[in-house]
Amino acid sequence: MLAELFAVLAPVLIAAGIGYGWVRSGHQYPTDFIARLVLNVGTPCLVLSTLSRAELDVGAFSQMALACVLVTSCMGLVGWLLSRLFGLDWKVLVPAYLFPNSGNMGLPMALFAFGEPGLALAVAFFLVLSVGHFSIGMLLSGAAASVKGLLLNPIMISLALVLPVLFLDVELPRWLANTVDLLGGMTIPLMLITLGVSLASIRVQHLGNGLVLGLLRILCGAALGWIIGWAIGLQPLAHAVLVLQSSMPVAVFNYLFAVRAGRSPEQVASLVLCSTLLAFVLIPLLLAWWIPALR
Repeated sequence: MLAELFAVLAPVLIAAGIGYGWVRSGHQYPTDFIARLVLNVGTPCLVLSTLSRAELDVGAFSQMALACVLVTSCMGLVGWLLSRLFGLDWKVLVPAYLFPNSGNMGLPMALFAFGEPGLALAVAFFLVLSVGHFSIGMLLSGAAASVKGLLLNPIMISLALVLPVLFLDVELPRWLANTVDLLGGMTIPLMLITLGVSLASIRVQHLGNGLVLGLLRILCGAALGWIIGWAIGLQPLAHAVLVLQSSMPVAVFNYLFAVRAGRSPEQVASLVLCSTLLAFVLIPLLLAWWIPALR
């Protein structure tokens, strides 16, 4: 069992560690360029590549989309209640609880833990969450968002491209399938390396609150993912992926939006870093239960 967990975590830790060590050793890393490349090219190709070749029917996609909306909504309520309890600005805490790191960490974890079928379900969760993150999330964080910008967002474009593939059972031409496979393949490694770079670049304050609220973000996400997955009758693999994605730490994009808007970026940085470090401890415990249960 320990060997299986190490096989899941080692690629994530090593790739993120490369990014962390690269920056800490004084080398330059073009974060803005890489982030734009991953968002504008890699992610749409990964979405189209994964969902076009996966045995994921419309019902499974719809169930995962519904579960994502329900978990996210409940986590927003949890964030609002905790902001009242801790005396924090709800516009800082609610986005952090609404939008976990289902891309940089969630997709690799799902791939290495549950294989290609798990990755397809994780991509469905990530796609739906990203639509909310780059619309509602930007508005809540104080970053500018326009209708035109939302419609032209690469996540929305990839959603528009993948829906006919799922609902109409369209098969991609071989040249296109090979192209999106190739370009999508760069996404997960670059996501993880950039995650390490981001963690090395964040300067943290408010460690006490960050640890407590980061821990609650992971535990509440896992609990809500389990309850909602059970309530709507998800299949075991989909249920496991939902719990995994729901328990991810605070997304780095929340910090970037807070910096852009000048809305307590130091508090958001603390949430991102503390929840990410805690996730590397807690997620293996979660997988230690789920992987044997799926057998």
